Amino acid sequence: MSNESSTERGDAHKLVIIGSGPAGWTAAIYAARANLDPVVYIGVPKSNPSPVLPGGQLMLTTDVENYPGFPEGVTGPDMMALFQKQAERFGAKVMQEDVEACDFSERPFTLRTSDGATVRAHSVIIATGATANWLGLENEMRLAMSGGGVSACAVCDGALPIFRDQPLAVVGGGDTAMEEAMYLTKFASAVYVIHRRDELRASKIMQERYLKQPNAKVVWNKVVTDVLGDDKITGVRMKDTVTGEESTLEVKGLFIAIGHTPATEFLKDSGLDFDDAGYIVLPDRSSRTKIEGVFAAGDVADAHYRQAVTAAGMGCQAAIDAERWLGEQGI
Repeated sequence: MSNESSTERGDAHKLVIIGSGPAGWTAAIYAARANLDPVVYIGVPKSNPSPVLPGGQLMLTTDVENYPGFPEGVTGPDMMALFQKQAERFGAKVMQEDVEACDFSERPFTLRTSDGATVRAHSVIIATGATANWLGLENEMRLAMSGGGVSACAVCDGALPIFRDQPLAVVGGGDTAMEEAMYLTKFASAVYVIHRRDELRASKIMQERYLKQPNAKVVWNKVVTDVLGDDKITGVRMKDTVTGEESTLEVKGLFIAIGHTPATEFLKDSGLDFDDAGYIVLPDRSSRTKIEGVFAAGDVADAHYRQAVTAAGMGCQAAIDAERWLGEQGI
């Protein structure tokens, strides 16, 4: 893994990729094969308030069974290791640093990294993803990272054998929580939506669809204060938001559905456009942002699908768009 940056001593890189999830690595594979000599900034691990790891949200996923090409499944960390190995095989350079600020006001662009370096690039692909919002409980994160039955993505994990025909819980009250809970009703013996108020925030139609399911339940006026279990979750400890009374709900899976935060804070002064939730706005169906030479891929620009396979597809788009744009510029 390289820790050298040549841009302080010479020319700008053709392409810098920021991020190391499926979008970033796929972009790196395509860009390296196109002789763009991409440099990938994978970031550094962080643990506060919730884990942020190079490799993205898949680093918190044990078994991935819905990505094509892995008929027996693969762990999220193993998948990301394979993605990285493939990118490096074709010549992608890997930098284990964060990009902390971007100046896109003139080309070549200027990036500032966490080790104090100034990096110049003719084009940039932003693939920093979005981080699931967690409750912030110690046992929640421990069981999430160990595959103990806590997840932030029902579509990713809900069909796994450990959750089938088991009582499951979803924390949240918006449309995302209803979508997650609806999906889980296909597999679970019962799905409990735990909500801190006495009415859901989700749209009426989403509430109706969920509540029509025979195994759908709602636990009102409760917050989860602890996740129980050693190796696997056995239940959750809850506190009533009205009376303060504590209770336990026995479940074999817990899905956190209280939203995601796109990793775009470092871009706040970059001149890019963001939607109300902070996701990068792409003006057309390509990966192009409003700034020529700057592209975005994966969950950082996708609030809807948030799947590894769609992120990888967007990474492919971004690399092809960057290659064509650089060619148009004669670079």
